[in-house]
Amino acid sequence: MPTKEEIIDFLVQQFPQNRCVIDAVGDGAAIVTHHVDHAHLRPGGTVSGPLLMTVADIAIYIAILGTIGIVPLAVTTSLTINFLRKPIADKAIVGNCKLIKVGRSLIVGEVSLHSIGSDAMVAHAVGTYSVPYETGIP
Repeated sequence: MPTKEEIIDFLVQQFPQNRCVIDAVGDGAAIVTHHVDHAHLRPGGTVSGPLLMTVADIAIYIAILGTIGIVPLAVTTSLTINFLRKPIADKAIVGNCKLIKVGRSLIVGEVSLHSIGSDAMVAHAVGTYSVPYETGIP
């Protein structure tokens, strides 16, 4: 399976707009962090939902790449998120993903999101990815 560095190189080349940092990847899991600045805040001084969804989606993608290899055509088919509490506005968001089903054509992962420095979960997401049939695990 690809190393963290190989996945980072792939993202730099193929997904340069990604702003998540890969902290860890392997064993059907991934941890990513996304810096929060003024552009990511919505009125009321909270981190925007779209940023939290981005972190969740990228965390699942990274966990998948680390599990089945670098498969550019793995795509999100669903993403459900529950916003649980207000994130800390001046702290990065951390997404901790664990894949819960790796099949031949669909992979499901769950992500807990929190503000860096806090253990309180700010959101919980579950996502499903479709992968090209020949790359999934039977």
